[in-house]
Amino acid sequence: MPGSRIADLDTTPDEALLDVRNLRTTFLSSGGGVHAVDGVSFHVRRGEAVALVGESGCGKSVTAMSIMRLVASPGKITGGEVRFRGRNLAELSERDMRKVRGNDIAMVFQEPMTSLNPVFKIGTQVAEAIRIHKKVSRKEAWRMAGEMLDLVSIPDPIKRLDDYPHQLSGGMRQRVMIAMALSCDPELLIADEPTTALDVTIQAQIMELLARLQRRLGLAILLITHDLGVVAEFCSRVIVMYTGRVVEEATVGDLFASPAHPYTRGLLRSLPSMAKGEVSGTAAEADSSYNPPSGRLPTIKGMVPPIDALPRGCKFNPRCPDVMEICLGNEPALMAVGEGHIARCYLHGDEADPERMGS
Repeated sequence: MPGSRIADLDTTPDEALLDVRNLRTTFLSSGGGVHAVDGVSFHVRRGEAVALVGESGCGKSVTAMSIMRLVASPGKITGGEVRFRGRNLAELSERDMRKVRGNDIAMVFQEPMTSLNPVFKIGTQVAEAIRIHKKVSRKEAWRMAGEMLDLVSIPDPIKRLDDYPHQLSGGMRQRVMIAMALSCDPELLIADEPTTALDVTIQAQIMELLARLQRRLGLAILLITHDLGVVAEFCSRVIVMYTGRVVEEATVGDLFASPAHPYTRGLLRSLPSMAKGEVSGTAAEADSSYNPPSGRLPTIKGMVPPIDALPRGCKFNPRCPDVMEICLGNEPALMAVGEGHIARCYLHGDEADPERMGS
């Protein structure tokens, strides 16, 4: 049948800046190990914006922390590769990895107040981030800190250097975190839910800022989010995760027009529309049987299962509206459903994942 072949995950574009291959991150306990990230593969090209999406608990943030080698104990990378410009970061010493963080890959987290030290001035913290990676004087670092605040559109940047974090709004604090992340000219920025703690208006401003910086600096961006509305405006490709696995990957246009996995369709149906009681055209077209009660958004039934109690077969089968008997056996492989479009679903073939046969 069309789309029934297993996707070739070993094909990576020559221009890929970040190449994650079969990444597995395991959390060890007295009862054994559980895989928070299980066989994840994807790439990010130079200057490209790619989204990792899914509900809370799907493994998005652990994937990002694994790339940065910041997974806290008892978590550990137990398999796969994380290649940045050809070097496998998983094999680097901690000393060499510290040189990669900030200089080559930087990260912005969702709650800036937990990342900024409340007892130090903004300028001190940005300047310190610069001095860690660049051999400059304190005076020069302070001057560069002012330039970075100006870059992220903070009004009166020189004056703001003397402010403390509590004197800034949430949106301004997030701009400071972006300034710190970009202060050493990284090629890749990982943004982990950068707008979650902000109101809608400020969210739009932060995403507009990131888009402008991406164009100006030629940044590659890996955006971790659960907000598909943000993805539609900002990213070129989308990777959908569920229970630590990639379940679908496609360009933004293909994903919104023709979502191939039932989980992705559920996420799209939950997007609010401008008209009360209606879903957006792309989501409605993805499932013509959808007929929501007036004024209410649909939800995906159930919850993401805990990683130590995953169901047999397809991990989405307890929540899936299209579940079949084959879904209860072995886990499906990622199947090619179109050019650059893959999905882990038996709706597109009957191939089981050979690494999880009998699981």
